[in-house]
Amino acid sequence: MHTHAIRPTPWYRQRWPWLLIAGPAIVVVAGIVTVWLAIRSDDGLVADDYYRQGLAINQVIGRTDRAKALGISATVTVDADGHVAAHIAAPGNAAEANPEEVALLFAHPTRAGGDVRVALRRTADGSYAGHAALPATGRWRVILEAPTWRLPAAELGDLPAKVSLQAGAR
Repeated sequence: MHTHAIRPTPWYRQRWPWLLIAGPAIVVVAGIVTVWLAIRSDDGLVADDYYRQGLAINQVIGRTDRAKALGISATVTVDADGHVAAHIAAPGNAAEANPEEVALLFAHPTRAGGDVRVALRRTADGSYAGHAALPATGRWRVILEAPTWRLPAAELGDLPAKVSLQAGAR
């Protein structure tokens, strides 16, 4: 009678140890990916100086009310190349409504770090012109402001685009 000794296979050739190791290994990899995403993509939704920003809301409302009192409206055109033109209309063409320079803010709806501020200078024909480096796709909130007035935000879609801003709209 011959008895053959069965030699056991090493553990690393078995299926069950690898199946048991796979679960914790997947969790470790997912944790590393999550940490990497959290560090790389700061959402910027929480402001460090929220109290000061809260106090500044009254100033913004006052500037918006001033634009409404002046009856200011504007049309902003943005080309795919980033050329920006703004035409401001105000009854009586008050000097306060047409300063030498206005600021145009392209605010990203969710990422404050993506906001773009453009200084627009008045041209010979009375309109305002400047250049903004914006991505060709995405949605933006457009705000036109001067030192004493501010037009409320309007939504801007993909470029090229044209948007109207009204002082009475909120």
